[in-house]
Amino acid sequence: MSKLVINDLQVKIEDNQILKGVNLVVNSGEVHAIMGPNGTGKSTLASALMGHPKYEVTTGEAFLDDEDLLEMEVDERARAGLFLAMQYPSEVPGVTNSDFMRQAVRATTGAEMGLIDFIMMYEDNAADLKMRKDLPHRYLNEGFSGGERKRNEILQLKTLKPKIAILDEIDSGLDIDALKIVGENVNNMVGPDFGCVLITHYQRILDYIKPTHVHIMIDGKIVLTGGAELIAKIDANGYEWVREELGIDFKEGN
Repeated sequence: MSKLVINDLQVKIEDNQILKGVNLVVNSGEVHAIMGPNGTGKSTLASALMGHPKYEVTTGEAFLDDEDLLEMEVDERARAGLFLAMQYPSEVPGVTNSDFMRQAVRATTGAEMGLIDFIMMYEDNAADLKMRKDLPHRYLNEGFSGGERKRNEILQLKTLKPKIAILDEIDSGLDIDALKIVGENVNNMVGPDFGCVLITHYQRILDYIKPTHVHIMIDGKIVLTGGAELIAKIDANGYEWVREELGIDFKEGN
């Protein structure tokens, strides 16, 4: 069992304070959905936890299995078992997906997997995601559609098997068939060795990745936590309902 613990995390970009005290505990076997209006800090939380240099942590703590994430470099966080599926995966011309992933497995585990064993695992994972057979062996995300890039992110997730994954709007750019495939693959991973934080605007991905906890983030803080009932209320009433329920005055984009 693994645990991600975030205490009073505050993050700024230049002089703009984005996160204003986030508290969260995520155990393996759990799915924590974080929802909220645009510009409220959801993606900032993901990037700061992964160590993006653009984001300055001004105070607070973040631990994965009692290891201080904030004292680690980005590669050390990955080796510790943290994974980030990005909203906009980048292209890496000249490096094939399979070569990239074999190197990533070696870097995160510190062990060399035999070529045949790696290829069998990798192609089985790609088949689970119903990817075209050529995609795993093409240059990393080069010429991929938005949906293909998202499937490729989940292929990396299935191959690396992290302890805790942060999935930042993996539903964007997916048609309904791809959404179902991606969602079910992530949901099937959840168990004693894996948990995730799922950042999303919409209910539809949560039809396939079943959250154990739902958090509403407003103006850089988690202001409301509950279960699936929160999803239905947001879907029916929008975030205006949260403002009225808690007496919070906010504007989308702040």
